[in-house]
Amino acid sequence: MNIKQWLKAEYLPIPLIALMVMTRYHHFGDVLHLPDASLAVFFFAGFYRNKALLGFLLILAGLIDYLAINNGVSGWCISPAYAFLIPTYAVMWFAGSYAASFKTMTIGFFAKSVGLLTLATSIAFAISNGSFYLFSGRFEAMSLVDYFVSVAQYYPSYVGAAMIYSVAGLALVKLLKLFYELKSIDKSV
Repeated sequence: MNIKQWLKAEYLPIPLIALMVMTRYHHFGDVLHLPDASLAVFFFAGFYRNKALLGFLLILAGLIDYLAINNGVSGWCISPAYAFLIPTYAVMWFAGSYAASFKTMTIGFFAKSVGLLTLATSIAFAISNGSFYLFSGRFEAMSLVDYFVSVAQYYPSYVGAAMIYSVAGLALVKLLKLFYELKSIDKSV
């Protein structure tokens, strides 16, 4: 299998699924575990505009969470608000789909993609945390402002992990495409 085949959407699910499985079990990461890459995974599923992959990844995320909770990970975040992870991840998928309209992988592409990722990840943060406040049943005594002040400390790592994975993924795609182009030029000479 050559590099051009790996750049096609039909091969993309393999590394995306692997990345989600390897990182989602421990959402925040620690010394032994990488932070959750789910936001970046959904971005790349959208980048390659694969709607079936969106549905599969949503099911996979739920399955991983189910297995994690049944194997000792805290289920504190599981509440009626959990359903709002669907629009949270859909925001990332649509951002990736929109980023795919940026035709060339130039510095401008990376700048627009980083801006789009920052916006989409911020919206995803607001959806997931806002829905948790509204529907989890755990914060009746806390005002919305107080809640967002308390969860604001998680914003940098939430956005940061998604950005690191996404920028690394975009750079890898650019390098693979460049390698393929150089290989094609070398064969024609």
